[in-house]
Amino acid sequence: MLVSCWSVKGGSGTTVVAVSLALVLARSSTAGVVLVDLAGDVPAVLGLPEPDGPGVVDWIRAGPSVPPDGLARLEVDVDAQLRLVPRGLGPMPPDTERLEVLAAMLATDHRPVIVDAGQLPVADRGGDGEAARVFAASATQSLLVTRCCYLSMRRATAAGIRPSGVVYVHEVGRSFSAIDVEEILGCPVLAEVMHDPAIARAVDAGVLVRRLPRALERALRHAA
Repeated sequence: MLVSCWSVKGGSGTTVVAVSLALVLARSSTAGVVLVDLAGDVPAVLGLPEPDGPGVVDWIRAGPSVPPDGLARLEVDVDAQLRLVPRGLGPMPPDTERLEVLAAMLATDHRPVIVDAGQLPVADRGGDGEAARVFAASATQSLLVTRCCYLSMRRATAAGIRPSGVVYVHEVGRSFSAIDVEEILGCPVLAEVMHDPAIARAVDAGVLVRRLPRALERALRHAA
């Protein structure tokens, strides 16, 4: 199972949702879970030091010459049930074919794979935007993470990609409801996450892995 988490606007909470979803699945998966970082912020949210080894960027750049087990060699331990494939250093090569190969390989992994695909750009923004587009379009479960603001809804409808479902970050005072989001985007809201300061505190303190807020865990349990 390949699950991609992506957004159409910065600050939507995509990385926190991707990390939290991976943690939730890791607690119930005997095979373990793989978390792939395409946006670059996953180690910080996990409370880990920045990886200094190769990552996805290096795998893409190496091309077809990389050995069959090259992708598995990129994995680093987060805990006993969760492995991280870091982004790597430098710009993401805008190699659509290689990105599609990566998506296909991850989809056949025997473990659940969660991808923080980052932000789908309004216009072409190089390799990072292409990576987000490929994984938003090709994942087994494509999850749009969005706050319910007018700009987010406007960009989502113009994205040209219909997600499998939506992770809706609910903010008090917004005019859009989950039902409105489903009607606007034509897909189900699979999880409704309340905008909770406890989540931000856990991330800021680097303890999300050890102290995943219960409300966040409950919200994401059925998202994948």
